[in-house]
Amino acid sequence: MSTLSAPPLAKSHDEPAVSLWRDAWHRLKRNKLAVFGLVMVMLLAFTALFGPLLTPFDYLSQNLESRNLAPSLSHLFGTDDLGRDVFSRVVYGTRTAFLVAVIVTFIAVVIGVTLGAIAGFFGGAWDRIIMWLTDMTMSVPNLLLVVVINASLKTPIATWMESRYMATLNPFYRETVWIDFLLVFGSMALISWPPYARLVRAQVLSIRSRPYVTAAQALGLTNWIIIRRYIVPNSLGPLIVSVSAGLGTAMVLESAFSFLGVGVNPPTPSWGNMISDGLRVWQHYPHLLAAPAAVLGLASVAFSFLGDGLNDALNPRGNK
Repeated sequence: MSTLSAPPLAKSHDEPAVSLWRDAWHRLKRNKLAVFGLVMVMLLAFTALFGPLLTPFDYLSQNLESRNLAPSLSHLFGTDDLGRDVFSRVVYGTRTAFLVAVIVTFIAVVIGVTLGAIAGFFGGAWDRIIMWLTDMTMSVPNLLLVVVINASLKTPIATWMESRYMATLNPFYRETVWIDFLLVFGSMALISWPPYARLVRAQVLSIRSRPYVTAAQALGLTNWIIIRRYIVPNSLGPLIVSVSAGLGTAMVLESAFSFLGVGVNPPTPSWGNMISDGLRVWQHYPHLLAAPAAVLGLASVAFSFLGDGLNDALNPRGNK
């Protein structure tokens, strides 16, 4: 007499499928500090995109009759020594900080992921050369490298743009702010990619011996296809955490370089050069220092909370 086995239970359509990213999102939502960081980062991103369109004053508009006013309903953060609205300048400085942070982090991630994946997957001479280059880059002081790049390239680029303006009379070549952005993007990207390369290399070293990579090699897939389809996607968890922290670090670095005069220069608003200007008169007009410093501190804390929350959500075993 044969025994009839019970048919397998059908999976309910209402039951959500198991997903690493869905589970990570649920863990992230339970972390109040991470949610706070996420909300603040989204608010800063919205301010960077649309804030300058909503400010009551133009960030370059001067009114010498309203110099150094204290915060009020008409000027939420007061005015500076040229009568410019500090709130409008802080809001526009958010756009500057986000533009620099996103572009610099993107360039650094592309360089770091590419070199780290090559070093970890191929090993041998590739690994030694790339890791030597990484160590050499990390051994150079960040400020020294940025100062050297700015001192050696800014004058030749400015001279070339002036000559192009005289030849074409195109006002674009008089916009020297593009020189500042170009040098900031380049110099910060050059000092920001090594941590991503080290992280991806470590991930690739642990992934390249997995069975699915061996199976892909047995099927005859090329190394570049294996790296693009299997190696890099499975390294995204730690990389996302590192990128979230790297965005905050890039914003702080840009402000630090602008504070020292080797970043974005006036009249383009930057939290760093606003802090530098406010530091000279903070005893008489503390709002000129407090406003940009508070926003920079809040942005740094928000990215830190978000990065820690993502680390807990994507790597729950590492926190047990």
